[in-house]
Amino acid sequence: MAADAGPHQDIHALYSNHHSWLLGWLHRKVGCWHRSADLAQDTFMRLLAREETPSILEPRAFLTTVAQRVMANQWRRDKLEQAYLEALAHQPPSLVPSVEERAILLETLQEIAELLDGLPVPVQRAFLMAQLDGLSQAEIAATLKISVTTVKRYLIRAGTQCYFAMAAP
Repeated sequence: MAADAGPHQDIHALYSNHHSWLLGWLHRKVGCWHRSADLAQDTFMRLLAREETPSILEPRAFLTTVAQRVMANQWRRDKLEQAYLEALAHQPPSLVPSVEERAILLETLQEIAELLDGLPVPVQRAFLMAQLDGLSQAEIAATLKISVTTVKRYLIRAGTQCYFAMAAP
C-alpha cells in the first residue's frame, strides 16, 4: 500500500498543508463557497492526474497558477454552455435535444474548445466554419475577409494542433 502512495505523497502533503488556504483564496476570487470547493477539488485532481509530480519550491504560488488555469477552463466551459443554451432557445421544441444529448454535445464542444485553445480567434473561427458549418474555403475567406491562401494556412494550423493534441498521451 505504501508503494501506491509514493507518487502522490507530495500532492497529499500539498493538500494537507494548503487546501484551506487555497479554498479561501478561491472564495475571494469567485465569492461562493460551493464553487470554491469545486475549483479547489478540480485543482488537486489536475495535480493527481499528472504522471509526475513537479518539484514545487513555492507551494502557494504553484497552487495559484494551477487554480487560475482551472478557473479559466471553468469560465470557458460556462461561456460555451451559455452560448449553446442561447442557441437552443431559438430552436423549435421538436429540434431541442434531450438532456443526455445536450450533455454529450456540451462535452464534445468543450473537447473541441480545448483542442483549439491557444490558437488565435480567426484560426479557430475558420476551423469551426469548415468543420461545423461545412463552408468551403472560399466562403470562409469571404466571411472573414481574408484570402483563400490564409484560410488554407489557418485550417492546416488548426488541424495540426488538433491532431497532435489528440495524439498526446
